[in-house]
Amino acid sequence: MASLRWVLQLHRDVPRAAKFYSEGLDFTVNVCTLRWAELQSGPFKLALMQSPKSDIITPKGYSSMLSFTVTDIRSTVTKLMALGAVRWFNQI
Repeated sequence: MASLRWVLQLHRDVPRAAKFYSEGLDFTVNVCTLRWAELQSGPFKLALMQSPKSDIITPKGYSSMLSFTVTDIRSTVTKLMALGAVRWFNQI
């Protein structure tokens, strides 16, 4: 039997991404360096790793899709936008 350990995302700026998840979505930051971070939300673990310098390896504008449940979508979106999120839908 297999079990999911974590989801890994590549980021150009790991500390900035860790701040986004911790301040925007209340993740706990367990480890954060310039190249690696480990965050947690309940039993879910998210690892952030610095992306390779080559744009050939790292496609622009794509990442894993994560789904969240929040109590107030409008205030959460406002907070995430202030932290650098980019909205791809016109309306919520």
